[in-house]
Amino acid sequence: MSIPFVDLKSQYQSLKPEIDAAIQSVLNDTAFVGGKYVEAFEKAFASQYGVKYCVSCANGTDAIYISLKAAGIEPGDEVITAANTFIATSEAITQSGARPVFVDNDEYFHLDPGKLEEKITAKTKAVIPVHLYGQPAAIDRIKAICDRHHLLMIEDCAQSHFAAFDGRKTGTFGLAGTFSFYPGKNLGAYGDGGAIITNDSDFARRARLFANHGSEKKYIHEIEGINSRLDGLQAAILSVKLKYIEGWNQARYQHALKYIELLQDIPEVKCPKLRPNSSHIFHIYCLRVRDRENLIDYLKAHGIATNIHYPIALPYLPAYSYLKHQPEDFPVAYKYQNEILSLPMYPELTDEQIIFISDSIHKFYSRQV
Repeated sequence: MSIPFVDLKSQYQSLKPEIDAAIQSVLNDTAFVGGKYVEAFEKAFASQYGVKYCVSCANGTDAIYISLKAAGIEPGDEVITAANTFIATSEAITQSGARPVFVDNDEYFHLDPGKLEEKITAKTKAVIPVHLYGQPAAIDRIKAICDRHHLLMIEDCAQSHFAAFDGRKTGTFGLAGTFSFYPGKNLGAYGDGGAIITNDSDFARRARLFANHGSEKKYIHEIEGINSRLDGLQAAILSVKLKYIEGWNQARYQHALKYIELLQDIPEVKCPKLRPNSSHIFHIYCLRVRDRENLIDYLKAHGIATNIHYPIALPYLPAYSYLKHQPEDFPVAYKYQNEILSLPMYPELTDEQIIFISDSIHKFYSRQV
């Protein structure tokens, strides 16, 4: 049996008539940049999130960067985020001119709110919690700290499309929520794409302005901005997929429960913990395991693809060597980076495949190989 880490081909085949028709409509209308398909997606995405504004852009990294610029982040400011996430989050912080300040993980792989306040200084202007792997961070506690210290909160929802905490969707707790529509996401385009959601009209206007060369009216540029636009083809594809996202998220959750059922009795494996009052949409099914590298090799030999999210925590990347962080600065993130392992996870995954993967892991640790 061969099991890919992500199976985008199966998803496309299930939607082929709708996707092909949507693409053909854009081609027929030559609505390639901006226009009615982008506007329709922005309206639908905002409506499904229950917010007033959606500003689409070229990718999830830009969504964070645009949000920071629209929020007024400047050189010399500090922005706090999680130690374990993809570099896009911290990359956007440094691109805005600010200094990234990292906070260690909690047991759910997120920014630990118990370690947040000690990182706040007079230069701190914002906090970016990351709803990593599809599970909401401890957003209630983080929001309370931000409010107490008069800090902006921008939620990185690149992996948490329609996840919720206490019945409220991620991305709606702070000033803004940022999203990636990279193809492998729960809601993925057929190329890059991103979006920002907010209920703040002034912020939405500044974000839209900055994303379009600082211009609302053609050739009239109020400020210098960037060129970051969602194209019509991606918008049309996302509009089709948006109708199915809740069902896909539920399928992922059921797959995760099956994994937990089959793997929870292996001493060398720690299944992901589910945060109370949260809906986890399992963009990534991430375990902590012993003897990871040999397990990866064993699974690969048996046709099972895996991944690591992420093999080096942000503070220890060469890109941030100038910050001179040591292992003891972020002990949980430093420990977890050597243990975490992501298994195949997508709506089309079958029980047969999950059982095969789980049986293979059992056999590896029992050395019945």
